[in-house]
Amino acid sequence: MSEVSEERPTVLVVDDEEDLRDIMRRMLERRGFATLVAGDPDQAVTVCQEHPGIIDVLVTDLGLPGVSGGEMARSCMQLRPDMGVVYISGLPKDIAVTKGLIGEDALLVKKPFTSDVLLDALRLILAEKAPTS
Repeated sequence: MSEVSEERPTVLVVDDEEDLRDIMRRMLERRGFATLVAGDPDQAVTVCQEHPGIIDVLVTDLGLPGVSGGEMARSCMQLRPDMGVVYISGLPKDIAVTKGLIGEDALLVKKPFTSDVLLDALRLILAEKAPTS
């Protein structure tokens, strides 16, 4: 069942900074996304385990306390293999890849970013997931 929920894609936002998490949640909801939020990796994994519907995209900060966003995303992807991932980081992508935080093909949005940049990244992931029929 790898269909994208047509009407309102669901995005799980994971960031340890409550203000940033809240800003992203409100911005996404205004643009028609359903949002779930988590403040740390454990909460994110719990949401992936317990949310009854589809989670289309995980948006996560790479710099989370305790475990990197990349490691947390891998845990979440084991639970939800059809979920897309957008990483957010102050690091340039090449450095994040060199440090082994994310793979070469990962989608990374560099801080600071505009809502349009984040939305473009989400649209890209959702387009990749869309059934090609």
